[in-house]
Amino acid sequence: MEWNVNNAFKTYKEMEPKAMMDMTLVPHSDPIDIGLGSSDKSNSVPPKRKKTMTSVYLKYFETAPDSKTRKCKFCGQSYSIATATGNLGRHLTNRHPGYDKAAADVVTSSSVPQTPPAVVKPSQSQSKVPQFDYDHLNWLVLKWLALSSLPPSTVDETWLGNSFKFLKPSIQLWPAEKYKAILDEVFTSMRGDVKTSLEHIQSKVSVTLSFWNSYENIFYMSVTGQWIDENWSSHRLLLDICRIPYPSGGSEIYNSLLKVLKIYAIEDRVLCCTHDNSENAIHACHSLKEYFDGQKVLPFCYIPCAAQTLNDIIDEGLATIKPIISKVREFTQELNASTELSDDFIQLTTAYQEGNWKLPIDASSRWSGNYQMVNILCKASKSLDSVIRKNEDALENRMMLSSVEKNAVTIVHNYLDLDSFHKTTNDMCTNKDLTVGLALLFMENISEMITTCQKSCHNPDWLRTCAESMAQKARSYNTQVCNVFTYITAILDPRIKTEYIPETINLESYIDEARSHFIRNYSSSHFTSSMTSGYRPQEVDEGGGNISFAEEIARRKRRGSMSNNVVDELTQYLSESIVPMQTDVLDWWKVNSGRYPRLSNMARDFLAVQATSAAPEEIFCGKGEEIDKQKYCMPHDSTQSVICIRSWIEAGMKLKYKCSEIDYERLMELAATVAADNSAGGLEKIQQHR
Repeated sequence: MEWNVNNAFKTYKEMEPKAMMDMTLVPHSDPIDIGLGSSDKSNSVPPKRKKTMTSVYLKYFETAPDSKTRKCKFCGQSYSIATATGNLGRHLTNRHPGYDKAAADVVTSSSVPQTPPAVVKPSQSQSKVPQFDYDHLNWLVLKWLALSSLPPSTVDETWLGNSFKFLKPSIQLWPAEKYKAILDEVFTSMRGDVKTSLEHIQSKVSVTLSFWNSYENIFYMSVTGQWIDENWSSHRLLLDICRIPYPSGGSEIYNSLLKVLKIYAIEDRVLCCTHDNSENAIHACHSLKEYFDGQKVLPFCYIPCAAQTLNDIIDEGLATIKPIISKVREFTQELNASTELSDDFIQLTTAYQEGNWKLPIDASSRWSGNYQMVNILCKASKSLDSVIRKNEDALENRMMLSSVEKNAVTIVHNYLDLDSFHKTTNDMCTNKDLTVGLALLFMENISEMITTCQKSCHNPDWLRTCAESMAQKARSYNTQVCNVFTYITAILDPRIKTEYIPETINLESYIDEARSHFIRNYSSSHFTSSMTSGYRPQEVDEGGGNISFAEEIARRKRRGSMSNNVVDELTQYLSESIVPMQTDVLDWWKVNSGRYPRLSNMARDFLAVQATSAAPEEIFCGKGEEIDKQKYCMPHDSTQSVICIRSWIEAGMKLKYKCSEIDYERLMELAATVAADNSAGGLEKIQQHR
């Protein structure tokens, strides 16, 4: 049969029942048994030969350069050169059952495959027993690497290969260089799909930025796009991971960001950018706004991350008690690691009636962990002291807290009302409709709490100093979000409208500017056909000549009528009561878009603007620590491909290789069929040698 990408995958979809299938990776490899032990397939196993010392035993060992030791080619176990060959034979029999078939079964894997795994109908001459090509195993390993955010060099770990060889000695993983080459090709293919998706978007796109440094001291930026489709479904896709060149300032960030927007051809459709509050990011967004203003493509705004701002505010409030929190965290880590300590703590908290504690306790360095440390000290202080005293040899007295330290934590907890901060962050993490309007409501409440603390005459001076630092962070955020675009985004949330807009941006002039913006950009009856530009198309003289004065009058009338309709839609929308907070915002607009045909188009654009530059749980919770570790440890040659592929797969995209989709679900079905047919013998051998 003639093989190429197209007919391979056509055959894949039209294949025979699973029990009658072979699996072939084209080209350069033959079907190979995937069973855990040897099988009865006469076609795949060469005739047994009489075992001799040189042909059977020694060929599975390689002699070291010093000629003093021999090393097993399967597991790396070393033996003295004087070791009897009988012992070598027993090693092969016990550790590597089926070793005599290994040489015949090993698959050559030095070249990058030209096509992904495909299933073919067997010819009459082929065996009817299900077979598996080890390259398919490597494709499964490749997906594991991507979804686990592991670099390709992981497969070079000796004991990973040994673990596979324990199941069957003939298994051979691709080298790391091959995995890297295939991941790069997969990245290229899937990025093409992302670009195609963006080409079909009929609304504006908003982007978010986040930054980090790797262990190689390389500065990275991730660019993520968000939009709302015609069915009022929200979409979020990672666009790229960019290395920001030295000195990694605002100018370099701006150039890298603009390059990404141009790669995806969305530079004329970006409405807003949400950044991480850093000075360099603000400078880059300001430069991008100047560029868009010069191009006169569309209005553009940028706003700070509400979650990052709140996290910075909390850090300022906890600054004076951070050393105390570190002590409690050290105790908590020991508590989580020891069953004995955990049992003591649970028994004591029950006896002292200090609450019910679920172990392990969050001991992360994020806000969620800090809050738990404060909680332990304020709500389980007796149990904490008792466990430390009982286990003073293991925990050491350095974990004991003085009355002054406990009092300081109690003051911060009570006067800053940390429970309210925790409720706010928890709601931000769990609310699936965290719009800009809702974030503004949260931030206004935080500002009011800080003001109350500042005005309290009972607070010590050091706490008022903390409160002032917190207030400065809040004021900076309020200043940056004070613009008409943030105002428009907020009022288009039917839970917020003008009723819950913070006073700092609820200006009379903004409602007039909002009306003007609606009329200017959303009043055309042909708006739907011109969504990609976002502006009203110019009226064309269909006759090709000068229009009459009567036609000019008629056009002015039509424009005035359309403007009045837009204003009427906005006025009617704002005059109605707000909806409950639990209302699904996008579902509400989907149901009411018929009542507000033009206003709903504006809502679809502006509700895609993100209140945070990253998911709130990544900023406030321990989950963010795990993500940071993965990104920090990723080598530069794999960072872009691995992180992007993982994000795209998690977003529902199919993994592709050279534009051909890899059907992993079908691949796993076939692998399970082969394994079921061959596992009995293999498991029997494994059990014999345990």
